[in-house]
Amino acid sequence: MVGTQLMHQFFQQKAYDYVIAVGRRKLTLKHAKLVQVVVDFDNLEEVNLEERLRDKDIGGLNHSLINLLQKGDYTMHAYCALGTTIKAAGSKEMFSKIDHDYVVEFANWTRRLGASKFLYVSAIGANAKSSIFYNKVKGWVEDDLKKVPFEYLGIFQPSILMGNRKESRLAEDVGKVVMRLVTAVGIYRKYRPIYDYQVAKAMVHFAMENREEPIETISSIEMHRLKL
Repeated sequence: MVGTQLMHQFFQQKAYDYVIAVGRRKLTLKHAKLVQVVVDFDNLEEVNLEERLRDKDIGGLNHSLINLLQKGDYTMHAYCALGTTIKAAGSKEMFSKIDHDYVVEFANWTRRLGASKFLYVSAIGANAKSSIFYNKVKGWVEDDLKKVPFEYLGIFQPSILMGNRKESRLAEDVGKVVMRLVTAVGIYRKYRPIYDYQVAKAMVHFAMENREEPIETISSIEMHRLKL
């Protein structure tokens, strides 16, 4: 959800000349800025981006981008909205592999490419010491991302996400209705559901700013307050 909204934000952002989408499958989106790279995240460390860009580059459409990468004359921001559910992954082990291992490896891979900033979609309640497995894994990810030497790391912790999912999550849909009723005021306000586009806009907003702190955790309520 957030990944799709990020794409739309990137296309509108004049500061980004190219948008390199790295994913497990090809997107249906098309745009002049968009360059797609399909990868196997189990072997991401072996992926040579320049070689991938040359593959099937009919007409030399990626020539200018390849030249930039070769010269190192660019500024790169990396965003990660990779995630799944235990049900979709099939087991806790696979969930951890996708939500933790793939994310951390992607961060290291982009840092080696020269990414200066990394913006990551985590979740409210992320805590490596949590008794809830989902929150614990998200906490592990956050802790390990902090070890990667980016100039800036933005960790975004949205509450329940609203938007159009490709797959149905009944429990989450019910949760949205309930949480919207109980989070209007009071101590539960931080759990107020948030739209996918609000998260995406917040991520780009923080990436474009010169932040004083090298590592920031942005809460769902902070994203609501931005009113972007």
